[in-house]
Parts: sequence; structure tokens; C-alpha cells
Amino acid sequence: MKDIQAKISDFTVEISGNNELNNYISTQKEYIPSNINLISAPILWNQGYTGKNVKIAVIDTGCCTTHPDLKDNIIGGRNFTSEDNGDPNKYEDGNSHGTHCCGVIAGNGHILGVAPNAKLLVLKALGSSGNGNLESIVNAMNYAIDQKVDIISMSLGCTVDVSELQQAVKRAVANNILIVAACGNSGDGDANTLERDYPSSYEETVAIGAIDNMRKFAVFSNTNNYVDLVAPGVKIISTGLNNGYITLSGTSMACPHVAGACALLLEKFIKEYGRRPSESELYAQLIKNTIDLGIDRRIQGNGMLFLE
Repeated sequence: MKDIQAKISDFTVEISGNNELNNYISTQKEYIPSNINLISAPILWNQGYTGKNVKIAVIDTGCCTTHPDLKDNIIGGRNFTSEDNGDPNKYEDGNSHGTHCCGVIAGNGHILGVAPNAKLLVLKALGSSGNGNLESIVNAMNYAIDQKVDIISMSLGCTVDVSELQQAVKRAVANNILIVAACGNSGDGDANTLERDYPSSYEETVAIGAIDNMRKFAVFSNTNNYVDLVAPGVKIISTGLNNGYITLSGTSMACPHVAGACALLLEKFIKEYGRRPSESELYAQLIKNTIDLGIDRRIQGNGMLFLE
């Protein structure tokens, strides 16, 4: 495989290691960030849907596995990078990106994620710098498929279309696994200039753009004909390294909102229909849970994630 580099899809670190933030969140019991309320996740919680028994693979920089808000939801993991001498059993996060995404999906402690009872399979395909090679990502995807996960969350991307990556995406979909991918942060705010990242620009993935907590489009978010929907991705508070909390912005942060939402919708579908949905049925349920923001489709896709 070509030595193609991929990277995390975050844009900026707004707050990192902020003592005031850490102290505040650490004193809370089940704090619900405004972005979680914006997508109305608590509505489904109140109906009894919290992502129970839904397995989500997070392909990223690893995770702080001791974090009190995450440790009970982590069911395992694997390292696909050369860090820690390539030891497959060491998938700790040296960046904070993966830990942040895991918290948005399934934080369950001082801070709550979208699906607080979902199960996380932590697959470290990017190193502490936030970069990695495509082979590691493809290997992580194939591992997730073999582990029979329900959803794959990928807050990463590269600008090159590589057949091996698309083949892994197609294999996942053929195995009834929904892939949620950040659409990238090379945007300029103009819907007429189209920016593409992969795997989000494959037809088979669910491509996620970013908005802020006022439902305004995040200008850094890529625009193209493959965007499926948008979710909060500006100044998102979530779990970080050293059992702390940080704020990040980017389509990376929007992506796990949708992965978590899919866990809730999958659980709801099983309860209502008595069977597991197909990948296409789960996608259809997701699109039903969007609202039109009245902006260009190349910006918002089908609209903003809104659960009901």
C-alpha cells in the first residue's frame, strides 16, 4: 500500500489543560454540555435509549483508558501504530483527540456523551502527533469489522482517494456496519468551492460537517456534494488526558455526535421492530432525525442532527 498519510480532523484547541474547566466539570454529577442538548439526545434518554449493547469502534489516537467517565464503557482496543514498539495491547492516547471523541460518544460520569451506555472499542491508528499512515487505518477498519462492531467512528481523513481505503469501507458496509466520518476542515465558508477528504467523500460513508451551538455553519467545515448532515463541532467540551477535560473544535467533534446518535437510534429500532436494522435502515433512521437549516445542501447535507 502507498505510504499515504492521514490526520485527525480537528481544527483548533480552544482550551487545553484548563484548571478552571477541569475543576468545574469534576464537581458536576452527569453534566450535560449544551451541544448534547442541542441535538436533543436527552429526549431519547428519557425514552430509555442510552446506547446499551451497541458497540462502536473509534479509530483515532487511542484513549485515556483510566478516565472515570470512560473506563466502564471501554470493552477493549488495539494499537495499529508503531508507538510503544508496536505493542498491539497498548492503545493509550498521547494526543487527547481520541479521548475527546470517545467522551462525546459515550461519556458517562461527570460529563455525559450522546450515548452514555454505548460500548467503545478503542482502535489506535494515529499517533501522538495526530498523524498516521493509511495502512494502519485500513488495518484498524478490518479489525473492527472482524470484531463485529455496529458503528465505526472516524474523525480523520486524507486528501487522497486510495482504493484500499474504499475497499475497507465497502467491506464494512457489506457487513452491516455504518461508518461515520468527519468531512474535514479545509473549508472557506463558500459552498461553491468544494473540498474533499477521504473516507468521508465515499458514497458509502456518512459524512459529517460542523455547526456551532447557535446552529451557524462552521466556516472551516468542508463543503461538497457528499455531506450527509451536520452536528455541533465548535467549542465542544469533553474528556481529555490525565482524567481531565478539554474543549476542541472541528468536524472531528461533530462526527462522534452522529456516531453516538446512531447508537441510540439502533437501540430504538431493535426495541420497536424486534430486530437489528440493516446499515441502510439505520442510515434512513438517522436522516429522519435531521432538521433543515435553510442553507445550501453542499454545506448542511440533509440538515442538522436533531433526535426525537
